[in-house]
Amino acid sequence: MKGLSLAAIATACGGTCFGPKELLHREITGVAIDSRKIEEGFLFVPIKGARADGHDFIEQVMEQGALCTLSEHPLGDVSYPYILVTSTEQALKDLARYYRSQLNLKVIGITGSVGKTSTKELIASVLEQKYRVLKTEGNYNNEIGLPLTIFRLTEEDEIAVLEMGIDHFGEMHRLADIARPDVGVITNIGYAHLENLGSREGILKAKTEMFDHLQPDFSVVLNGDDDMLRTITEVHGQKPVFFGIDSAAPVFASHIENRGLKGTLCTIQLPACQSFPEITIQADIPIPGRHMVYNALAASYIGRLFGLSKEEIEAGIHALQPVAGRNHLIETPALTILDDCYNANPASMKASLDVLSLACGHRTAVLGDMKELGENEDRLHFETGEYAARKGIDQIICIGPLAENMYQGAKNIASGNTVLYYPDKEQFLKELPSLFHAGDTILVKASNSMKFAEIVDTLKKFDCPDTGSTDKGETL
Repeated sequence: MKGLSLAAIATACGGTCFGPKELLHREITGVAIDSRKIEEGFLFVPIKGARADGHDFIEQVMEQGALCTLSEHPLGDVSYPYILVTSTEQALKDLARYYRSQLNLKVIGITGSVGKTSTKELIASVLEQKYRVLKTEGNYNNEIGLPLTIFRLTEEDEIAVLEMGIDHFGEMHRLADIARPDVGVITNIGYAHLENLGSREGILKAKTEMFDHLQPDFSVVLNGDDDMLRTITEVHGQKPVFFGIDSAAPVFASHIENRGLKGTLCTIQLPACQSFPEITIQADIPIPGRHMVYNALAASYIGRLFGLSKEEIEAGIHALQPVAGRNHLIETPALTILDDCYNANPASMKASLDVLSLACGHRTAVLGDMKELGENEDRLHFETGEYAARKGIDQIICIGPLAENMYQGAKNIASGNTVLYYPDKEQFLKELPSLFHAGDTILVKASNSMKFAEIVDTLKKFDCPDTGSTDKGETL
């Protein structure tokens, strides 16, 4: 982390440095907010959480080898250096903004209601064929996670692919002000976080706050098949680049061949870009779902924007690896599991049901509550249940208080489907052994707070008896 001396840190976050003056020009080796992740020479940023206050661990981290700590209150006559700030959380963001400004690299910022993570993964997989790339890991895409991702960057990194997730107005302003993207990507405008953002129009407004913080020589890449994004005709006097399947977008896919759970083949047409001529990509996408074609379109264009060859782009798409909890295909001796339990909203739920419908044999959807949908949450769950039944899913299992509406929706139009409802995960797990048999393909999906990873773990360990269909629940 070259350039982050204690003096520079104090200036960047508007703090006052206390302690031995001879240490002012010492540079930190890393930043952590978790006392368990402190290493020699680190800066500790104590954050006040719901259950713990990081300030309580200052003495411990200094003994572990931290060089310095931030603090929101004076620490008295201590032997180690500390920087007094008004807010440690704000100081974390201020310092990340400063550190990003010192790095000579390109940043790709990705947002959208659905598909941020899978698009991020595919863009990174493509760019890694030519560049040293750092990408957002896990759920480090918010006002705490993004700064920590920025601090992982080094002088050797050439491109950062950063996911930016929001659920309130103004949050994207703060994230993009830190990241300062050279390329801004928006995957779609769906129904996530309606509780706070009100409507799709509100979501569009919140997501496009990113545009106010783009670098001068920027590019904007948007899903042209999204009706809300198509309304964006220019960004600061520059036309965005649209990608799509159904629209007449300049970056488009054709000859789409569905290979079931093995993925998708398609042809991607890329227009002339900067000094690079028009090329055609033969994409072999190893993760199933039509939505992955959109991700490949965005990744292909950005790959071309950064000078990758046809062969490099194709290799990057084919090299994509699934992420646990994100459309991750798991094959056990007894079952095929589609682990998509990290998060859920109506659009992503329907996309996952589309993938499940491609499977051979008996198909089960284990679906849970979708959170933060606002006043229309009952209707949106009901419609998702109807969608599952229309897709011909053989067994639809709905878990959670909101998912009861999903259950009612599936019952409303189901014909030949088994539709089951459980008020909570614990009741479902008790009956799980009787619900499945060898050869089933099972989708597991809900909002992250439902903790459906426990269901995935149970299914991975379970040796299903080949008992045939269950007689539990209601067949419609």
